[in-house]
Amino acid sequence: MPVCTLNPLQDQRWTRFLEANPNASLFHTAAWLESLRMTYGYEPVVYTNSPPGQELSDGIVLCRIESWLTGRRLVSLPFSDYCEPLVTDHESAEALLSAVREDARTQGWQYAELRPLAGVNGQAKHFQIVDQYYLHRLNLSPSIDALIQSFHKSSVQRKIKRADREGLIYREGRSDLLLRHFYQLFLLTRQRHHVPPQPINWYRNLIKCFGENLKIRVAYIGENPVASILTIRDKNSLIYKYGCSDSTYHNLGSMQFLFWKAIQDAKRSGLQVFDFGRSEIANSGLVISKDHWGTIRSKLIYLKYNGLRSSRDWLDTNRTSWTMRFARRISSHMPAQLLSAAGRFGYRHIG
Repeated sequence: MPVCTLNPLQDQRWTRFLEANPNASLFHTAAWLESLRMTYGYEPVVYTNSPPGQELSDGIVLCRIESWLTGRRLVSLPFSDYCEPLVTDHESAEALLSAVREDARTQGWQYAELRPLAGVNGQAKHFQIVDQYYLHRLNLSPSIDALIQSFHKSSVQRKIKRADREGLIYREGRSDLLLRHFYQLFLLTRQRHHVPPQPINWYRNLIKCFGENLKIRVAYIGENPVASILTIRDKNSLIYKYGCSDSTYHNLGSMQFLFWKAIQDAKRSGLQVFDFGRSEIANSGLVISKDHWGTIRSKLIYLKYNGLRSSRDWLDTNRTSWTMRFARRISSHMPAQLLSAAGRFGYRHIG
């Protein structure tokens, strides 16, 4: 049978397929894809070996990114830590990846990028490694007491105790007020790291699409927000996706306080995994801080197939490309209002 394509936002077979597939993740879901479409205009497409009218047995989902600034490309998936090709065997994978390569070559896409979770075991012929990250996950099967004892004593346990002594207040939910406090801290954090923030509409759309599975968690000193994280529940996992803080209060353990609240919440809900997300391999400080939570570290390897342009083309760079370097350079001199505007303009071209 020839490879077929479908729109996962319109074809209900995709959602049914994900519900039954143990390898499907948050980033495959219609909620995530719809958030990307609503915010950035990215149109998703699924490649499958299953013909129309038949339930899906496999699928690779990508987004079409069309930018006058950074070009046309297929990415699986933008702003996503990972997105595993949901294939049954070597033949299934090769057929789908061949179709993706052919479309990239014949339809004028500059490249196709994959972000597999477990790798594709040599099936991604003609794809080259473009980026590598670490993924950190915490196994929630031990008891609450065993979990906290597994955390690093000074970097985590003592910080949690300090937060309790300082009387940090915890609030969670999806209200406009919590979102406003989250984004206020997010702007501070992005300024500190010289990176434009994603537009606030991205978070509004995530809340709209994920509903009660999404929580904004905020730590306060009195009525002053000092740290916040955003988590999303998917199947048996709680995924930490975004975090931000006022560095003035780091010594109070505000971030550790929030992570511990989220881990306890996940444990009470019977979840099995707390996903701390990815870290750049070169960012040793972030890698070590996530290791301190007793996480299991694995490697994410992103792959790219060059369609129209040669791998020697000066534009064919990895995630630390000219676009992000340029964004960091100009962001370091921007006030908050301009930085926010730069994020609204730029992220659609970066995905």
